[in-house]
Amino acid sequence: MTDLVWYDVKQAATALLAGGAGVGAGFAWRSLVGRWQASSLEKRAQLRLHELEGEVKNRLKEGDIQARAAVVQAREEFENSTKVRRRELQDLEERLLQREEGLERRSELLEKKDQTLAERLAEAQTRLAQVSQKQQELGGSAAEAQARLQKLAGMTAEEARREIMQRQEQDARVEVAGLTRRMQEEARESAEREAHRLVALAVQRYAAPQAAELMTCVVQVPGEDIKGRIIGREGRNVRAFEAATGVNLMIDDTPETVVVSGFDPVRREIARQALELLIADGRIHPARIEEVVAQVQAKMDSSIRQHGEQALYQARLQGVAAELVAQLGRLKFRTSFSQNVLQHSLEVAHLMGMMADELGLDAPLARRIGLFHDIGKSADHEVEGAHAAIGAEMLQRCQEDAVVCNAVAAHHGETEGQSLYAVLCAAADAISGSRPGARLESTAIYLQRIQKLEEIANRMPGVGKSFAVQAGREVRVIVDPEKIDDAAAILLARDISKTIEAELRYPGQIRVVVVRETRCVEFAR
Repeated sequence: MTDLVWYDVKQAATALLAGGAGVGAGFAWRSLVGRWQASSLEKRAQLRLHELEGEVKNRLKEGDIQARAAVVQAREEFENSTKVRRRELQDLEERLLQREEGLERRSELLEKKDQTLAERLAEAQTRLAQVSQKQQELGGSAAEAQARLQKLAGMTAEEARREIMQRQEQDARVEVAGLTRRMQEEARESAEREAHRLVALAVQRYAAPQAAELMTCVVQVPGEDIKGRIIGREGRNVRAFEAATGVNLMIDDTPETVVVSGFDPVRREIARQALELLIADGRIHPARIEEVVAQVQAKMDSSIRQHGEQALYQARLQGVAAELVAQLGRLKFRTSFSQNVLQHSLEVAHLMGMMADELGLDAPLARRIGLFHDIGKSADHEVEGAHAAIGAEMLQRCQEDAVVCNAVAAHHGETEGQSLYAVLCAAADAISGSRPGARLESTAIYLQRIQKLEEIANRMPGVGKSFAVQAGREVRVIVDPEKIDDAAAILLARDISKTIEAELRYPGQIRVVVVRETRCVEFAR
């Protein structure tokens, strides 16, 4: 047991000695490694220090070189600026010297001018004294000369002054007439150019079909056997129909066509609708004819309102009183110079709207005026007055705008227009009425207008002959050259045109041409 313990102790001591020896060796090795590393680090630091010292020396050398270069450059710049400044100062000194020399010269010139003015003033005073003396001497001689002149001329100074004033007045009238003519021509050229542009644009944009309606309307029939049923036995159905409607039926060899003829457009429309209903029904006899005609007459008010509403729709208008809608519908059955009044009103509305757009005006308001401008024609014969005044009264009663009422009342010149819309309304009305095919004029009315034109021209003083040409669109006036001069010819043309405007009613415009000529005749014998 003791041996075992001792053996263990011995092994433990041996182990401790071995461990202590290993630790000592480790510490020795570590110290050696540390010394070697420290020496290597010291060497590296010394090398780095030498390198840095070299870089610092290099940079110091470079900085010294750059500083010297900067000093040299600054010195050069300073010398250059100094040279420029010296040059500027020299130029300034030269300018000052030149100005001083100029001022000296000017002062010398002023002194000379003062002397010259003083001399001229003395001369002028001397001459003034001489002139006043001559005026005094001539005062008496002028009075004597005036008296002698009056004796020689046979008139006093007042009479001579009056004659001179008359001649000057006559010359002034000639000049004024010429100036008026030039101004009128210039204004007419510019106004006609702009008016032609507006009218041409409006007419080209609105190409409506011919609005002329004659005294007949055509009803289509499905077959020839229907014609016989319309005629009836021994023509009793035709006689009953004509008695109930007040129109004439013309049934001829034209295939599948019956013509309704009548002067009253309302009756003609009632007859057309009644005949279409009878043809569709097939029962055609006197009792049925009277029944259908009565039904159509009862529905006429509704048809009139539909025509009015259709017109408002085509003119793109809203907010119209019911009474005006009915009056518009009645225009469907009215004609003026064979032109349907409702179609004419729609034309005027569209033309006014397009011209208002070109002029920058209110186009809906212009179309409203154009549609209502002839609404007074819907009134019957019991209402007295011109259709323009009647229409304006209707519009006022229906609380239309004052501009609309005034334009409608003034579109024929019976009332003074208060806006540009009145002028547009008159222009569009003339365009719609005077375009080719719009209206038909009888031979009697045409001849009467031609005679009236020549009569108006012939009754003017100084007129020799007059001729209405171009279907009454132009009147040529031949004047006596001994009674009418050039200035008076201009005034005569204006007077004739104003008289025609006041006494005649006509579509479009009439051109007045005054011709003045002097003929010299000699005979060779």
